[in-house]
Amino acid sequence: MIKWLDCRLGRLLAVLVTAGVLLSLSGCDSAVPRASTAAQNVSVLPYPFLIPGLERERTVRLYLPPNYATETRSYPVIYMHDGQNLFDNASAFADEWRVDESLNALAKTSGREFIVVGIDNGGDFRMNELSPWPNKRFGEAQGKAYMELIVEVVKPYIDTNYRTLSDANNTAIMGSSMGGLISHYAVHNYPDVFGKAGIFSPSYWYSQDVFSDTKLHRSKDAARLYVLYGSEEGDGMISDADKMQRLIKQQGHPRVNMEFITVPGGQHNEKLWGQSFTDAVKWLFEIH
Repeated sequence: MIKWLDCRLGRLLAVLVTAGVLLSLSGCDSAVPRASTAAQNVSVLPYPFLIPGLERERTVRLYLPPNYATETRSYPVIYMHDGQNLFDNASAFADEWRVDESLNALAKTSGREFIVVGIDNGGDFRMNELSPWPNKRFGEAQGKAYMELIVEVVKPYIDTNYRTLSDANNTAIMGSSMGGLISHYAVHNYPDVFGKAGIFSPSYWYSQDVFSDTKLHRSKDAARLYVLYGSEEGDGMISDADKMQRLIKQQGHPRVNMEFITVPGGQHNEKLWGQSFTDAVKWLFEIH
């Protein structure tokens, strides 16, 4: 009972209020295991992947289109962070995004299907691994090593073993909070790999270097940038997002390829991100 209380208190206290509310995932086990809600077309790859230079392993979760086994075509791929929270309530820190249910429904209504690759976060290492820039409170930056994991290890594996459309125009990266920050970095610093980015509630507050880096590494005009946050995430979130929007506009990025959305009443949580996921995918991949 004491261990359970400590875990629950740890989760409640692991909240940093800066730009709004940032949840720090603790990795504590729940006292009562939750039932799995993952769809049948979601799996966990059979072995973890090693992050180059960090000697840490990461579990990777895979969503395949409903008709993948009966078709021969290839599919666009969406790379996402915090894989524990995407598909399954049993592994989610708080709530899940319901990515699998959302894409299964989209396949029925539009005929458009996708592969999703979810990379689990590293718990205590999450803040470091999801930022390319250091932070006085959280320490060294390990985001470049994390991106090497995706670009040099995971993506080649996925492209080799599954039927993918591997070009940048068919490859997106998406995430929320710190995952939004690293997704912003990815589309600007790996323009030949990622042509689309879903940037949800980005933690621009973590380092002002994100603004100088964006100036130095302008994204390609063809890149589609979808930035979303809630009106209840705090003044810092709103002001930083406005600052980034002005910067990207000043760079001359085509208006048709950028979208900044404020969700009225939206808070910094999986409810906001999950409910916005389908709309983001439809905009990024121009599904009408």
